[in-house]
Amino acid sequence: MEKSKAAIRFQKRRTLRLTAEEDKKLTRQAETAGISVSEYMRRLFFGGRPIIARTDDQTIRELRRLGGLLKHHFDMVKRTGSTGTLVELDAALRQIRQAIETLSEKR
Repeated sequence: MEKSKAAIRFQKRRTLRLTAEEDKKLTRQAETAGISVSEYMRRLFFGGRPIIARTDDQTIRELRRLGGLLKHHFDMVKRTGSTGTLVELDAALRQIRQAIETLSEKR
C-alpha cells in the first residue's frame, strides 16, 4: 500500500551526478535532518518545510532546560548574597544564551 502511494505521488525521476564526496555530504546532511535524501533534496530545491537537524532541536531544548535550572540557582544565590557564586552563575547563563543564539542562527 505504501509503495503505491509513492508511485502515484512521485511520477517522475531525475538523475543527478555527484562526486563521491558530494554524495557523502548530501547523505550525511539528510541523516542529520532525519529525512531521506530524496525528501532532503525536494526541500532544498522547492523551499518546502525548513530543514532542521534533530540534534540542534534537542540541543536547544537541553540548553534552555539548563538555563532554567541555572536561573533558579541564580535566584537562590542572589537571596543568600554570595556575590562570587553570583558572578560565576551569570557567566554560565550568558554562555548558554550565546549557544542557543548560535544554534538558532544556523537554521
